[in-house]
Amino acid sequence: MRIPLSWLREYVDLPATETGRDVQAKLISAGLEVETVERLGADLKGPLVVGQVLTVEELEGFKKPIRFCTVDVGRANGTGEPQEIVCGARNFAVGDKVVVVLPGATLPGGFTISARKTYGKTSHGMICSSDELGMGDDGTHGIIVLPPETEVGKDAVELLELVDEVLDIAVTANRGDCLSIRGVARETAIAYGLPLRDPALLDVPGPNAFGYPVKVSDPAGCDRFTARTVTGLSPEARSPIWLKRRLQKVGVRPVSLAVDVTNYVMMELGQPLHAYDRKLVQGTIGVRRAEEGERIVTLDGVERKLHAEDLVITDDRGPIGLAGVMGGANTEIADHSDTENATSDVVIEAAHFDQVSIARTARRHKLSSEASRRFERGVDPQAAAAAAQRTVDLLVLLAGGTAEAGVTEVVAPSAPHTIAVPADHPDRVAGVTYGRETVVRRLQEVGCDVYGQDELIVTVPSWRPDLTDPNDLAEEVIRLEGYENLPSTLPKPPAGRGLTARQRLHRRVGRALAGAGYVEALNYPFVSEQVFDQLGLEADDPARRVVKLVNPLSDEEPALRTSLLPGLLGALRRNDGRGSHDLALFETGLVFHPREEQRVAANLSVDRRPSEDDIAALDAALPHQPRHVAVVLTGAREQAGWWGRGRPADWADAVEAARTVAREAGAELGVRKGQYGPWHPGRCAELTVVVDGAERVIGHAGELHPRVLKTLGLPARSCAMELDLDALEQAGDDTPQAPGISTFPVATQDVALVVDAFVPASDVEAALREGAGELLESIRLFDVYENAEQLGEGRKSLAYALRFRASDRTLTVDEASAARESAVTLAGDRTGAVLRS
Repeated sequence: MRIPLSWLREYVDLPATETGRDVQAKLISAGLEVETVERLGADLKGPLVVGQVLTVEELEGFKKPIRFCTVDVGRANGTGEPQEIVCGARNFAVGDKVVVVLPGATLPGGFTISARKTYGKTSHGMICSSDELGMGDDGTHGIIVLPPETEVGKDAVELLELVDEVLDIAVTANRGDCLSIRGVARETAIAYGLPLRDPALLDVPGPNAFGYPVKVSDPAGCDRFTARTVTGLSPEARSPIWLKRRLQKVGVRPVSLAVDVTNYVMMELGQPLHAYDRKLVQGTIGVRRAEEGERIVTLDGVERKLHAEDLVITDDRGPIGLAGVMGGANTEIADHSDTENATSDVVIEAAHFDQVSIARTARRHKLSSEASRRFERGVDPQAAAAAAQRTVDLLVLLAGGTAEAGVTEVVAPSAPHTIAVPADHPDRVAGVTYGRETVVRRLQEVGCDVYGQDELIVTVPSWRPDLTDPNDLAEEVIRLEGYENLPSTLPKPPAGRGLTARQRLHRRVGRALAGAGYVEALNYPFVSEQVFDQLGLEADDPARRVVKLVNPLSDEEPALRTSLLPGLLGALRRNDGRGSHDLALFETGLVFHPREEQRVAANLSVDRRPSEDDIAALDAALPHQPRHVAVVLTGAREQAGWWGRGRPADWADAVEAARTVAREAGAELGVRKGQYGPWHPGRCAELTVVVDGAERVIGHAGELHPRVLKTLGLPARSCAMELDLDALEQAGDDTPQAPGISTFPVATQDVALVVDAFVPASDVEAALREGAGELLESIRLFDVYENAEQLGEGRKSLAYALRFRASDRTLTVDEASAARESAVTLAGDRTGAVLRS
């Protein structure tokens, strides 16, 4: 909302020394968001005067029409002689009063005027348009033609009110009252501690039976409708300069006198109005819901198909306006240039409509107007009669009309809204002691009626529909006392509170993967169900059971993810397509699985804290949301350079990423051959942990299937890993364990075992680890060898390095050898392994 300071001063006696910047600071302190202060005419320098065109000579021989004019500017040029001016505009004639800028003046934008020779003539100044003076849109974009009675030689800067300051306020959705000069003037008066001259305090005649007939069929949608009639408007009447300038300063284009007056009153009082050409209205004006399929041509010339929930204004023919949004073209006020069909009699509508209904209609038809912006934020219903009276008064004054005695006012009964609030409630909210007197005074300044002592009964003013509960009243007191006066205090967290075990693991995993060279890539949790086909999941795979959103951001992705891979693989594809071919990405996040019995969440009350049972019921209605971790790799895992040849990422890197995560969780991760969905059947590892004594599959790692890579447009040999981080946490030990350090030397024993090719190396390693006993410090597979001639068909050799150490002594060769033999024996019993000769 643009607020001219000159207009604001009409209702608040601000000190003469106060500038727009000063008012801005006061209003910001009071809680309004004043974005800018525009200084109109700040770089304007006269002389800028009123002149009368004496002669016009058409200059020939040029590419565009050029006119050589003589203009009477009185004594403004110091000589009294006519001023010679060259001008290209054609919307003025001999005898017209125009605005002339003389040599030595400076126009907005730093454009200095001087006498100069052009088109074979010397031009001593310029005849000005509204654009050149920075006045805004006047609808003509041509030379300003002033009323005939304007005095020649008069200072045009003062006449056109070119010097002013305009505050641009970003009005929040709850402060519809500030979409008017009246509302901002009230806030300014409170901020300065000055009285307000309320423009809505007018003598308004009461309703009678002689007014224009009105029927409101939907009192819930329209609880107040005032109609007034003015007849005998002069066809030659034009909006005066002061009215046009005020509309231009607030950003409204002048149209015609009747329309300009309704716009002026709307900006002044905040009450939208509409003027109907009385001779075009047929019968009773009605307010009802539209019938499905009805149509109306609105003032913007667009034919609109109406919805059954649209609130419309009607006459005997049908809809003549979208209530609170825009009028219809079939009752439009005629433009003042059409004197033959000029509007002489008008019916003024000042109504109050339901906020939600108007907001939905405006959005449904994609038709936002100044009226709808105000109605959907809340308009003072008590201002309707005053706004209609103010409009009638201005039309009578400026257009020579006559106000008919009939007054129509349809009002649905309603009681004022009252709120009971403890007098110390603002103190408890702010943590500051204001006292009852301050609370009452501030609420009264807002416009509330306050009664009571310790328990206040507050009647909310009609212009503040946003004040609905005690906290709203507390906010009013706090903002008017000054947010800047609230003390800054740091919250004191209770001792023993901190990150949960789940949060700590989440952070450790992220740091560990980042340290291993992975880059975190966060993705939206939305997927399409087609992605499961692209990943090659079976038709009965549990991952295909998804939670669907009622109102998704994109119709192409209506489901919540059950795996992190779709988002990560999409990020991999995008980055590879943009030239980054060596990639290692990771993500930790929630996945969503529907429960067997899906419940509907109940709406909780806002007047109290939810109970434990309420919270449990909400949790039961939510889908199961375990936290997963996933990585994807492609390209080089180690770069080539002077230090070596480098190597590409492969399935082993994906498995090692899983082991890195398991180490952070303190869990023992089982790795064995597996086959699932998007992974290559021969290069897929199944990841397991033991939870409560039972083995549980928590994820997979390895190289992705070539068919999946082709379908998703991914680089060849791309790898991935995903596992359930919550399950890993259950299997692990979150207690930090310091490594054991022994001062005694290590004993190393190597062993090469021959087993069937289908036997997993992890099974052999588990048997060796168990058979070696407590003396085993570590075990490492360092070689896998396959040769049918030496080992036999379908056999392989696995070579392990065993490290033995005791914490209290140096091991003998016999002790190390005995542990080794015990390990080999158990491996032989479990896997059929034999020592390689």
